[in-house]
Amino acid sequence: MTDATVVMPMSRLVERVLNAAVCGRRYVLGIAGPPAAGKSRLSVGIRDALNAHAGSVIAEIAPMDGFHLSNAVLRASGKLARKGGPDTFDVSGYLETLSRLRSTPVGEPVAWPTFDRAIEEPTPSGVIFDRHTIAITEGNYLLLDDLRSGSWSGIRKLLDECWYLDADRNVIEKRLVRRHIRGGMTLAAAKAKTRQSDLPNADLIAATKSRADLVLQAYNGRYHAIAQ
Repeated sequence: MTDATVVMPMSRLVERVLNAAVCGRRYVLGIAGPPAAGKSRLSVGIRDALNAHAGSVIAEIAPMDGFHLSNAVLRASGKLARKGGPDTFDVSGYLETLSRLRSTPVGEPVAWPTFDRAIEEPTPSGVIFDRHTIAITEGNYLLLDDLRSGSWSGIRKLLDECWYLDADRNVIEKRLVRRHIRGGMTLAAAKAKTRQSDLPNADLIAATKSRADLVLQAYNGRYHAIAQ
């Protein structure tokens, strides 16, 4: 951790969201970052703190992982070994559903898919948004600027704000290996998957950090804002 950081307690992050989420429609916060950086933990923390502050359920998580292509589709296209890469997601489906989530009047239901890590498959309609006024969408590629296809780059304009959760590359590698082992891989297979697929993806994602409104890093149980 360098001197160019500011401690951002959860209360301050919540205050930042609440101050911005006065827009006459559902507010969409993006949380981007490399795999295993802790995006899900941060998203859950923000959601729970927002709901506790409001005394009612005003926020819910809309994970990008729900748009993983199925294993059958990836296997048929020869992409299963690279699962987690930008081209292994249904990005058009994600864009369409995110746009609908943002524009649908609060109170009208919007279904959102989630991802079941136990079976490594998406779950349709895993979350239903209705009275929620704040949606937190988290995923690796929210800030990707894919000028060739224009697909991923369309996401940024649908986010009212996007934070980037950074993490040391060595920490990411260790976490990913442990994650793959928990998923049933051998140690050798977990290391190979991490080095051949996950870490190159992390490097691609790291190049998008400058497009974030706020860059955070977890350190000793607290979040720090990093000056860019």
